[in-house]
Amino acid sequence: MDNLLAGPPPTYLPDLPEAREALEAGAKPSDVAARFPAFPAAWAALAEEYFAQGHAVTSYAFARTGYHRGLDQLRRSGWKGHGPIPWEHEPNRGFLRCLYALARAAQSIGEKDEAERCVQFLKDSDEAAYDALTAG
Repeated sequence: MDNLLAGPPPTYLPDLPEAREALEAGAKPSDVAARFPAFPAAWAALAEEYFAQGHAVTSYAFARTGYHRGLDQLRRSGWKGHGPIPWEHEPNRGFLRCLYALARAAQSIGEKDEAERCVQFLKDSDEAAYDALTAG
C-alpha cells in the first residue's frame, strides 16, 4: 500500500560533466556560463563572485538567471513545484546555491519578501542545503 502522506519523491538534476569539469579545472565561471548557459553552478559561481566584490545587483542578476535555468531543469526532471531537491546530489547544488545567492542578494538590495521566499524555498528543498550554505 502506498503512503499517501509521503510527499513527492526527491528530484535529481542531471549532471553536465563537461561544464562541471570546466569549472573544476579553473575555467572562468563567465566562460562556462557562456558555453553552457543551462548549467546553474556557473551562474552560482558568478553570483557568489560578484556578491563578494560588493556588486549585489549584478549578483542578483546572475543568481536569478541560474535560478530560472535550474527551475527549467527541475521541471524537465519531473519536479511539480514542490518536494525535496537533495543537496547530497552534486548536480542539484548549482541550483540550490543560486537560490541562496538570490536570497542573499535580494536581502542586500531591500527585496525582503523575495529574500524570505527564497530562504523558505531553500529550506523546503533541503535543510542540509540551507545549513551548508549558511554555515560560513
